[in-house]
Parts: sequence; structure tokens; C-alpha cells
Amino acid sequence: MRPYKGYSAEIWFEEDDAAFHGLVSGIRDTVHFQGRTPEELTEAFHDSVDDYLAFCAEQGKDPDKPYSGNLALRTTPEIHQMVGGAAASQGKSVNQWISDALEEVARKQLASGATRIRH
Repeated sequence: MRPYKGYSAEIWFEEDDAAFHGLVSGIRDTVHFQGRTPEELTEAFHDSVDDYLAFCAEQGKDPDKPYSGNLALRTTPEIHQMVGGAAASQGKSVNQWISDALEEVARKQLASGATRIRH
């Protein structure tokens, strides 16, 4: 499922009600939605995000933002060394190189439209 207005979702299938369920991810507030088909699920996701934003506006509350832009990363010293070398070879800081690499991979993944569903 593609992000909507900057929000993403975690999706799973519940056999009990034969429906897909989702939660908006990356925020403290709980925003749940469900649908029986992928089309219903997508529409419910969009409606829930819109309702959440409208509710926050009515309450005079800033909606939670899914991501701050700060990302802590742990890796092995070997990978860190390779990243440092790759960044230097392109005249970039390690931070910029990682950001560019993550953007490239994330755009490809999101463009595919694939969503992993937990059961």
C-alpha cells in the first residue's frame, strides 16, 4: 500500500472476520482501518487518515508526524568501512551517502506497490 499524505500503514489479515486490518504506522495515536478487498482497504486507509487530520484540526492539536528525519543506524564495522569508502569515492559525507542510497531503494520498493501482510 502506498503512503498517503505522508502516512504509511501496517497491514494484516484476520481470519475471524475475513478482513484486512491496518494501523497507521509511525505515530503515537491509534488510527485503525479495515476492508475486505484491497480497494476497500485502500479507501478505508485514506478515509482514516483524512478523519484523523480533521479530528486533530477540530481539537486544535498538531497531528503526529510519522517520521522526524532522524534515523539511528547500527551496522558492523566492515559495512561502516565500506560505506565510508563509497561515500568518499563520491565526495559525499557518510550521512548524505546513506540518505541517498536509502532514498533510491525506498523509491523502488514503494513504486512496486507491494505490501507485506502479516497473518
